Amino acid sequence: MKTFGLVLAGAVSGIVLMQAFNAADAASNAETYKLLNLFGDVYDRVRSDYVEEPDEKKMIEAAINGMLMSLDPHSSYMDAQSFEDMNVKTKGEFGGLGIEVTMENGVVKVMSPYDGTPASKAGILANDLIVGIDKKDVQGLTLNEAVDKMRGAVGTPVTLTILRGKQDPFDVTITRDIIKMESVKWSLEDNDVGLIRMSSFTEQSDVGLKKAIEDIEKKTDGKSKGYILDLRNNPGGLLLQAVSVSDAFLERGEIVSTRGRNPEEIERHSAQKGDLTNGKPLVVLINGGSASASEIVAGALQDHHRATLIGTRSFGKGSVQTIIPLGNEGAIRLTTQRYYTPSGRSIQAKGIDADIVIEEPLPPELQGKNVSSEGEAGLRGHLSNTEGGDEGGGSSVYVPDDKTKDVQLKAAIDFLHGVKVVTNVKPPEKKDDDKTKQAN
Repeated sequence: MKTFGLVLAGAVSGIVLMQAFNAADAASNAETYKLLNLFGDVYDRVRSDYVEEPDEKKMIEAAINGMLMSLDPHSSYMDAQSFEDMNVKTKGEFGGLGIEVTMENGVVKVMSPYDGTPASKAGILANDLIVGIDKKDVQGLTLNEAVDKMRGAVGTPVTLTILRGKQDPFDVTITRDIIKMESVKWSLEDNDVGLIRMSSFTEQSDVGLKKAIEDIEKKTDGKSKGYILDLRNNPGGLLLQAVSVSDAFLERGEIVSTRGRNPEEIERHSAQKGDLTNGKPLVVLINGGSASASEIVAGALQDHHRATLIGTRSFGKGSVQTIIPLGNEGAIRLTTQRYYTPSGRSIQAKGIDADIVIEEPLPPELQGKNVSSEGEAGLRGHLSNTEGGDEGGGSSVYVPDDKTKDVQLKAAIDFLHGVKVVTNVKPPEKKDDDKTKQAN
C-alpha cells in the first residue's frame, strides 16, 4: 500500500504539472492572439486612414521582413526575385557589384567584396557602410530594397556613398557587371608550393578544389612541398561545400556538428577516407573577412591538427541559415542552427584565432584608417555565444594585391619550407601588479 501510495502521489503530481503547463501554454497563446489582433487592427487602420492608398503587398512583406530581422542579422525575407537571384548566385554566376552585405542600424554594411569583382576593383572594403545609393539615403530601406537598387543592367553605373571609420562620407561610382564566381583559383609559389585561393563556397567549390590539387601535382610531378588554402575575405556559402572541402584534406573524424533549438536536434558531418593531398603539409590563411563556411573549414582542420592557421582572427559567424521556400511568394532565410567545430566549440561572435598571428602592414594610403571587421560581435542583434566568455571576433581584412607585399602569404610559404615563423604582433603590455599592490 505504501508503494502504491507513492506511485499514485507521483501520478497526481504529474497531472498537476501537466495542468500547470497547459495553463501556461493557454496564457501564452492568449497573449500571442492578442498581439496578432493588435497587428490586424493597425493594418486595418493604415488601409483605411493613411493619407494615400498604401501598397498592401509591400506593407505585408515589410512586416514579415521586420519580424525576421528582429531575430538576428542573418534572418530575412526574400521576395520571388531575390530568391531567384540567390539561387543563381549559389550556382556561381550573377549580375551586380560583387559584395556580400548585411543590414546594420538602418544602413548596408559590407561583409566582404568578392575577388576580382567591380566592388573589389573600386576599393570597397569589408566593414564599409553604404549610406547612400545614387545620391539617395539608404536609411528607411530594407536590405532587399537596397540590394535591388544596387542591381541593374550590366554596364550601367551606380554611385555608392561610403562611410568608412571616422572619415567623411565619400562617393564611389561602380559599373555593374556579370559576377562570375570562380570560387577556386590556384598558382604555384616558389615552384613547389600550391596556393589555392577560395573566394566563396558555391556548388562547384569541391570540384574546383579537386582539379586545382590535380593540376598542382601534375605541374610539380608530385613533388610539391605542401599547400596553402587561402580563405581570407571568404564570406562563406553552402554548408555542404564546406564539409566537402574539409573532407578533401581529412582521412576520418567529425568535420562539423549543427545543433538546433532542441537538444536532440544534432546533425554530424564526418570525413570519408581519402586525403587528396596524401597528407602533405597544409596552411590555411584566415582574416577578419573569413566567415561562416570558411570558419567551418578552418575550425575542422585546426581541431584535427591537419593544418596550421596563419593570419588574424576570423569573423565569428557560427550560425546556419536554412532557406525555406514559400511557394511563388519567395522564401525566408531563417537561422535554424548553430554549428560547432569537432572539439565542440562554438565560434559564434568569437571567431577562430590563428595559430600564428601575422598582420598585414598597411600601405601609406590606408594608414590611420579602419580596415578591420568588427566581426559578428559587432552586428546589432547578433546571437550570443552559448559557451559564454568574451566576444570579439573580426580583425583586419586588408590583403595586398601585390603578392610580393603579402606578408601572410610569405609566412605561409616560409613555414612550408621549414623556416621558423613567428608572430609580427607585439603582445599587449601587462600592468605592473606588484607596484600597484605596493601603492595600495
